[in-house]
Amino acid sequence: MQKYYIYTNSQIMKVEMIDNELTLDIFGFSGTAFNKEYAGTAFRLMDKMWPIVKANGLKHKGMNIWVYEPNDKVFAGIELDSIPQNNTGLEQKSISLKKYGYYKHIGPYKLIGQAGDNMRNELKDKGFKVGLPYIEIYGHWTNDETKLETELLMAIE
Repeated sequence: MQKYYIYTNSQIMKVEMIDNELTLDIFGFSGTAFNKEYAGTAFRLMDKMWPIVKANGLKHKGMNIWVYEPNDKVFAGIELDSIPQNNTGLEQKSISLKKYGYYKHIGPYKLIGQAGDNMRNELKDKGFKVGLPYIEIYGHWTNDETKLETELLMAIE
């Protein structure tokens, strides 16, 4: 595995470049973010997903995962401990990233969009070609929003 760091001009954001394949198998729902309403779309998809997960007693890793794809497509899901044996109605999405940028955002969710933009701009400034999917993996909830953790992953072409 090859891993190196890119520091932004502000020295606050440390982006890791990871050259090691990552595979995610997630279950949830996909939709289109009309008028680029990504967060609202992802929340609606999660609100559709969680009742099914709970009603079927599906064991999961507890992390919400949002995947942004071409043509304003969004997928909101979770990693399950095992593939469901019965048809739950959940969509399965398999993602494989060969090379990607990684940043762990710690702080309020309302700042994730800016962190993602900063990350994308920094990668482009360093000569990397950023592609899709772009993935946000939300850590466990805490009432102290300064301690919320969200992992940001950007595909590098």
